[in-house]
Amino acid sequence: MALTVLAAASQALGPQAVNLLDAGSLLSAFGALGVGVVLFAETGLLVGFFLPGDSLLFTAGLLCVPANHGPVHLSLPQVLCAAVAGALLGAQTGYLIGRRGGRALLARSRSRKLHDGAQRAEELLDRYGHGKAIVLARFVPIVRTVLNPMAGVLGVPARTFTLWQVVGGLVWTVGLVLAGYALGSSVPNVDRYLLPIVALVVLVSLTPIAVEVIRRRGTRTSNGGSH
Repeated sequence: MALTVLAAASQALGPQAVNLLDAGSLLSAFGALGVGVVLFAETGLLVGFFLPGDSLLFTAGLLCVPANHGPVHLSLPQVLCAAVAGALLGAQTGYLIGRRGGRALLARSRSRKLHDGAQRAEELLDRYGHGKAIVLARFVPIVRTVLNPMAGVLGVPARTFTLWQVVGGLVWTVGLVLAGYALGSSVPNVDRYLLPIVALVVLVSLTPIAVEVIRRRGTRTSNGGSH
């Protein structure tokens, strides 16, 4: 649904191509509305696992700085409202999808990344407990997409899930947007360095996944050597 809205808006804007994987392209085309729609899709719909949530929030914050002279300027209150609404409504939607058959939807998917993310989400819930896992998942790409339906599948109480997804959603969205805004306010002409900054944000957001992959390979190697 959310991706359909973006596609329809893209057609209405004209022939200019919009790259759904590029935060700058999304923000140029859709502004604050794009932030809300993308976060809803990424956190609520399993098909949105590839969307750039972290870099989108940070870049949106950068583009809210009044001194920004780039082609796009956003309103900080509008971005914050759209980000919070998209992230919270998306997570709650994902949870409801999980309660009504999320495991069957995952089984139909052929995406290895999605299945790996579901496994990590389940491990997070087992290792850290419901509250901590739901908050931490917001900061891990792919996991933040699948943990919400997995919480529904595994029977996490609705009140518990709602409380902690609101906490995690507020910290994630407001924190990243304000971090981008703060950097843009303190560094003159920061829009000139937008691409390397966004690349750094993406790299940092992918670090937990890389660490987990290395840890698993090390575990498999040690287990194989022990035999």
